[in-house]
Amino acid sequence: MVGRTFTALPVLLCALTAAATPTMRLARRDPVPSFVLQNAPVSHLWSQEQWWPADVAEHLTHMVPEADFAAVAQEVTLETVGGLASDVFLTSKDDVTKQPAWITSVVGKPDASAKSAAPATIVLVEKDGGILDAFFFYFYSFDHGGKVLDIEFGDHVGDWEHSMVRFVNGAPTTVYLSAHSGGSAFTFDATEKTNGRPTTYIAGGTHANYATPGKHCHDLPLDLLCDQTDAGPLWDPTLNFRGFWFDSATNTFSVAGGADVGGQEEPAEGAGWLSFAGAWGDEQYKILEHGQYCIETPDVVDECEFVSGPTGPIAKNLGRTAVCQKEDSCTIETSL
Repeated sequence: MVGRTFTALPVLLCALTAAATPTMRLARRDPVPSFVLQNAPVSHLWSQEQWWPADVAEHLTHMVPEADFAAVAQEVTLETVGGLASDVFLTSKDDVTKQPAWITSVVGKPDASAKSAAPATIVLVEKDGGILDAFFFYFYSFDHGGKVLDIEFGDHVGDWEHSMVRFVNGAPTTVYLSAHSGGSAFTFDATEKTNGRPTTYIAGGTHANYATPGKHCHDLPLDLLCDQTDAGPLWDPTLNFRGFWFDSATNTFSVAGGADVGGQEEPAEGAGWLSFAGAWGDEQYKILEHGQYCIETPDVVDECEFVSGPTGPIAKNLGRTAVCQKEDSCTIETSL
């Protein structure tokens, strides 16, 4: 049952009041603070998932940068992608309708210790009033949009989702979970916990994030389009990640360091790749290309089987004041 709710503005004002005593700002070269890792979310992927977490570096080996369906380079890496224009789509070299092995790879499936071989991406943003927003970005090479009346819609190459924990003077206060074009927010205390850390549930195929397991219907009436979550494999992003700082005043990223494979790769990769403002997957296919079809609906121009790939972390309102990505409609739940 959903409990009492209140808007983000009073919460923010309370947080700022609590932070009246100035705190020392962390240096951009500092590693990810221990209090962030100790309060990072852990997530259950769906037990029947087919499209597991992926390493962004591996994903790029299967991509060609294109603009208006024409190649602008023959290959792309994390070292070069940041220099591409915002109209570029990272386009699959393979026919994704045949689900090539790199799309369905189980390499990123978390093991029994909850560690994935696919590094998560942690982005830290300091803000006034002792606030530190810690973003936990999850990447997948494919998003399976779902079916409506047994017709498939919304598939796309590349998939970025995220959760965010807001800290005030080092104490966790609120949690945001992205889902499709929106998301949900909760007080930190309201969330389910695993060893004191927020526990979230990632929907099968769409990878939307939720605070509870079960069925989550969205976008369409009569429960025609629903996500499914359950207590499948547990994923702890702190076991393997790339860590970064983001300066919203200059719109730049810098390396904070990571763990295991993600941390080992960072010195060569740098932080510039996070500035790529283009799409991390194919541009929406033309009708009949790869079997593409679109159906007109009363409220939307069309709904298609394949849609364009998503933008990356740079486009997720990292400098937000409210907890939610969409700040004008941010409600924070006080219970599940």
